[in-house]
Amino acid sequence: MPLLPSAATIRTEVALPLRFADGYAATARVCTFAGLVDGREHLALVFGEARLGAPPLVRLHSECLTGDVFGSERCDCGAQLRESVERIDAAGGVLLYLRQEGRGIGLYRKLDAYLLQDAGLDTYEANLALGHAEDERDYTAAAQMILALGLSGGVALLSNNPDKAAQLARLGVIVIERVPTRLHLTAANARYLATKAQHGDHTLDLPLDLTCRPAG
Repeated sequence: MPLLPSAATIRTEVALPLRFADGYAATARVCTFAGLVDGREHLALVFGEARLGAPPLVRLHSECLTGDVFGSERCDCGAQLRESVERIDAAGGVLLYLRQEGRGIGLYRKLDAYLLQDAGLDTYEANLALGHAEDERDYTAAAQMILALGLSGGVALLSNNPDKAAQLARLGVIVIERVPTRLHLTAANARYLATKAQHGDHTLDLPLDLTCRPAG
């Protein structure tokens, strides 16, 4: 089993009341960390207690300013964040809020990629055209956070992305099961979701007319 480069520790914990635009409210225990390998200010939002005999539900959520804060419908990130908080609050578990804007390329470059997508490239092609990898996210810090929180017995990973589960497993985190999020389909993100399903093997129950057409 691969070993993490170092162990992380929890540096602070604070209660944070949350309220979303639709009125849903929950309280999280927010943890910050020392010793994360990438030096970024990632957060863990801990909700409730896992049911007896059930693994804690864990979501690795990559920061998306446009979707999470401004409600952009070019992606499904904001809707996934809202769904994840409610499901984790009910089941007990952790949402890791990871500072990985634009699949790791940053906010400005993500907006540059949007321009290329408007010109016809898909979300992966746009990253490559900018000189980046299709997906530059590394989940080593996420694995450090999970283990620092004492979740060494295994987690249920709330994700449609098989790469997240594969990376965590390589880093020594036991992924007992992968639980898909719901489909958050809009007219604005249909092409984006079809591309993630067809090119990135994301688990998305798309309508037949989207799965049969080439992803753009």
